[in-house]
Amino acid sequence: MADKILVDKGSSFMDPFKGFLLTYFMPESCYDEFFLSFNFLDVPCLKIVLSKVLGIGIILGSVMVKLPQILKLIGAKSAEGLSFNSVLLELLAITGTMAYSITNKFPFSAWGEALFLMLQTVTIGFLIQHYGGRTSRGVLFVIVYFGLLVLLLSPVTPMAVVTSMQASNMPAIIIGRLIQALTNFNNGHTGQLSAISVFLLFAGSLARIFTSLQVRSVWVGVQVCVLFYYICEVQTLGAHHSRVLPVSSTVLI
Repeated sequence: MADKILVDKGSSFMDPFKGFLLTYFMPESCYDEFFLSFNFLDVPCLKIVLSKVLGIGIILGSVMVKLPQILKLIGAKSAEGLSFNSVLLELLAITGTMAYSITNKFPFSAWGEALFLMLQTVTIGFLIQHYGGRTSRGVLFVIVYFGLLVLLLSPVTPMAVVTSMQASNMPAIIIGRLIQALTNFNNGHTGQLSAISVFLLFAGSLARIFTSLQVRSVWVGVQVCVLFYYICEVQTLGAHHSRVLPVSSTVLI
């Protein structure tokens, strides 16, 4: 009987961190390419690692991406200029993405920012109602939303419903961004809309396009729409801040 040949892959100085790297940043084939063959210019592996790093960065950044908007609303004690309907449509798109990803067991790095964006968007929705003198309606909005979310993620909800929500992401985002842009135009100013949050969302969408392409995510088209409409909104912010609002209102917070 022929002797079995055992292939020793060798060892690397990065072996103590191998488990961590394989879990969060790269497959084993790329680990071998980088730290056993020392081929640090392997393009497919570089794309994978960059995609993973950006994905983690997006998730970490999403924890605070809408915080400037929330702080601006609380500081001004006003939600002037923000469209509640736009917030609802954005929440629909975020929830659809999150529910679809959880149901299909996508890696957290591919959709984790949706969780934090959802929490912050719900907060903004409540503040719009609260500062509009409708606090009880705001509380009802929060209760109803989380009740529906629990129902959506439960086994009771058919997969067809989750798929339909995910498919509605693109029109929801497009219409939501248009509503906010039209609100800005009709008001002649951007009110309490935070330029910093808009810019961070724009940057996050740009990064997510790359990570979605790497994992061939089915909702990359949504990210393109997000990018396009945040570009439009950034232009709207710049135009109205420089043309209409007094100097004291142009602080980017």
